Amino acid sequence: MLVLVANLGTTSFKYQLFRMDGQGGAVLAKGGYERVTDYAAVIDDALATLQRDGVITSVDEIEAVGFKTVLGKDLSGCVEADDRVIEALEGFAAVAPAHNPPYANGIRQFRASLPKSRLVALFETAFYQWVPEAASRYAIPRTWHEIGIRRYGFHGASHKFIAERSAELCGREDVAQVARRLYLDGPKDISSAPFRAISCHLGGSSSVTGIRNGIAIGTSMGFSPQSGLPQNNRTGDLDPEAIPYAVKTLGITLDEAQRQLCKESGLLGLSGVSNDIRDVNAAAAAGNADAALALDVLVDSIRHWAGSFLLRMGGVEALTFTGGIGENGAPVRAAVCAGLEEFGLLLDPEKNAACRATETIISREDSRVKVIVIPANEELVLAREVYRKLS
Repeated sequence: MLVLVANLGTTSFKYQLFRMDGQGGAVLAKGGYERVTDYAAVIDDALATLQRDGVITSVDEIEAVGFKTVLGKDLSGCVEADDRVIEALEGFAAVAPAHNPPYANGIRQFRASLPKSRLVALFETAFYQWVPEAASRYAIPRTWHEIGIRRYGFHGASHKFIAERSAELCGREDVAQVARRLYLDGPKDISSAPFRAISCHLGGSSSVTGIRNGIAIGTSMGFSPQSGLPQNNRTGDLDPEAIPYAVKTLGITLDEAQRQLCKESGLLGLSGVSNDIRDVNAAAAAGNADAALALDVLVDSIRHWAGSFLLRMGGVEALTFTGGIGENGAPVRAAVCAGLEEFGLLLDPEKNAACRATETIISREDSRVKVIVIPANEELVLAREVYRKLS
């Protein structure tokens, strides 16, 4: 089965074409476009490129297109990308304005460009469908909850891949099997000892998720991708009373307050330097106190959420790092793991310093908790789930 994975941003379009079978998948081609103003044009150009390069002879060979949709109103899971999905995306367009409108538009465009292909949406919230209610509810009036305000969680494809791969690397194939088939079978009980993992997806957008026996038990992100850890230029968690106070005191509108929280906060707002952690690291190394503070706030938030999941699960067998910062940021990994020897976590400084975006166990041989770097592979997860659903 040929599966095209479509990654749609506000002004970008990236794709990967997979050949999928019962044993796994292989990438046949990949490409992308930036500063997109006409999605129909770039989608058709991508399909023409695949034919011109000899990857396919006809667009009809593409049997399915997978979309990593973010947040749907009253809808989650791995589902056919039909009118119901478009309505769900548009219903929460104001909550995820950078993600939902491009995906709704993209689904429409692919319907026209690939009329014979089946379209499948894997919502980022799908991995959190079985989170305990106490971990998904806010302490708000019931009427607020009834209109859909709750903790949803994001980066679901990334954390699901960590659930599978960390279990495999720790010799827990029983747990890996549950995680692999989660969207088909739902959660399954594990009769043997529990396997508890904490997954740190750290990048331009970051989140921490607690995973027990392949199933998420909670996550740092909540109602929107704005919440949780400080992001590259988004604030993360914030006391709600801060917003009306800032509006009144600074004399700005609510829309302007939201813009500043989404565009001028996070690492950028703290450091005053950049929203790119590489620039923040360089500034901190040169003695910039604000840049050093930005890094400290990020690490403190990661430890806050990781610590909460350790307590909620009663222990942890694997602490994992993924995403651009997680895979390349040895100093951040070291700071997160500092002083945890009493919990059985012994980081190997040399392994940690040497690891750059490669799958590596960076804890000491005698560490009770395995610390693992696992490169993100959200596209493969999406291709797998599309293949499983349609098979």
